[in-house]
Amino acid sequence: MTSDGYFENTLPNLSLTNSALSDKKGEGDKAIWAAVQAWMEGQVAPADFAAWVMPLNFLKKDGGRVVLAVPTMFMQDWVKKHYRDPIAEGWRHVTGKDVAVDFDVVPVWQSMGRDGGGATEVLGGTQGGPKDKSEVSNGGATGGAAATAKTHDWLAGNELDARYSFDSFVTGKSNQFAFAAAQRVAEEMGSFNPFFLHGGVGLGKTHLMQAVGHALKARNPDVVIQYLSAEQFLYTFIRAIREKNTLAFKELFRAVDVLMIDDIQFIAGKESTQEEFFHTFNTLVSLGKQVILTADKSPHDLPNIEDRLRSRLGSGLAIEVHAPDVETRQAILEQKAASMDLELPHDVSVYLATNIASNVRELEGALNRLAAFSRLTGQELTIAFAKDQLRDLLRVQTKVVGMDDIQKQVAEYFKIRVADLHAPRRDRAVARPRQVAMYLCKQLTSRSYPDIGRAFGGRDHTTVMHACQQIVNLLERDARLVEDVKLLEQMLTAR
Repeated sequence: MTSDGYFENTLPNLSLTNSALSDKKGEGDKAIWAAVQAWMEGQVAPADFAAWVMPLNFLKKDGGRVVLAVPTMFMQDWVKKHYRDPIAEGWRHVTGKDVAVDFDVVPVWQSMGRDGGGATEVLGGTQGGPKDKSEVSNGGATGGAAATAKTHDWLAGNELDARYSFDSFVTGKSNQFAFAAAQRVAEEMGSFNPFFLHGGVGLGKTHLMQAVGHALKARNPDVVIQYLSAEQFLYTFIRAIREKNTLAFKELFRAVDVLMIDDIQFIAGKESTQEEFFHTFNTLVSLGKQVILTADKSPHDLPNIEDRLRSRLGSGLAIEVHAPDVETRQAILEQKAASMDLELPHDVSVYLATNIASNVRELEGALNRLAAFSRLTGQELTIAFAKDQLRDLLRVQTKVVGMDDIQKQVAEYFKIRVADLHAPRRDRAVARPRQVAMYLCKQLTSRSYPDIGRAFGGRDHTTVMHACQQIVNLLERDARLVEDVKLLEQMLTAR
């Protein structure tokens, strides 16, 4: 994953023939944009996709220039900086052609008031609406209090995704405990505070979190829910400071009944943001409000988080969401296909579920791409078609890397013994390879910091966390180390 929240591509070049595209001219460019969005859904974290990619609409294509519509100037600035290149890459993967990507602000006025009343919000339209931004209400918080709040449009979070409900969540042995706990939170708000879901990328944490929100709204339509990513929380806080309007920021986040933040690990190392979140958290919990968070690690394992905040994050219920087994993966595919009105042959479903074992996001992303290109090219969904379109992804998935494999490869690469990685030696000739091996164990396996520590001579989990962070820091400035790590990853993941 890059620093912009965008995942490095692991999919094949899904290009269409010129004849297939020419037949689609007129509505073809919009169809291409839909396919690009489908491609990007598998590359971007769910909260970021919902916040920054899904709201983009195709506006026009002028020669080699594609123009997309964005609802606000703030969003225009953000997507230009962080998503212009990924979008261009997606267009190239779909069409095989390079394009320049631009964004135009196209506002739309939407009433956000309860029962048809309340303030209006600038989300996009070209006519009408309030003259003063102070009259604009928050679009990410849902409920009466949010509708009447006087805030800036850049304070808005995200609407809950209607697809993410308890009914649409497929349960199995890997996630049934997390599912049951989420239902309990929905039935009795504040029963676990905070409710902290953690686990790898694309395993259903965001789905469960938003399912709680939908269930709470169904029970009480007036409940005020604010849902956003930690990245949005950070940049909204920075914007509030710049515009000298931190009071509006504080009032917005402390007036909600339920605060949901995705990928809370993003505020690691951000001291001022952690300070503000700590006080917001304490205020909400003291008032009996519900806080729901997701992260890639447990509160105990999150690096660069202040101790007092780490303690608060772990004071409720923290549950790990594990990768689904093959039966659950097949059920997920079949449910996804039904929701898309897609006829998915049973043998293709079994093949995908068996060969894509990493996470739900890649599983659904693969199905999205197969569906998009099957419809655009008119080809039948078969195992051969799936193998051809997803060959790079399927090749990566077939290689399972263990910690023993990593230790052996690293020892061989740096010309040391595996026993040296376990020993207490601290000289640079051994210490750096050991740090690299620990980093690769965290990147290429699903093992926890304590598990990795035990595999390296019984070291403490904090030693492993420090080692991983040390390599992350060095990779930003040490070109030789970048090359070493890249080569090791290739050797470990190759067939």
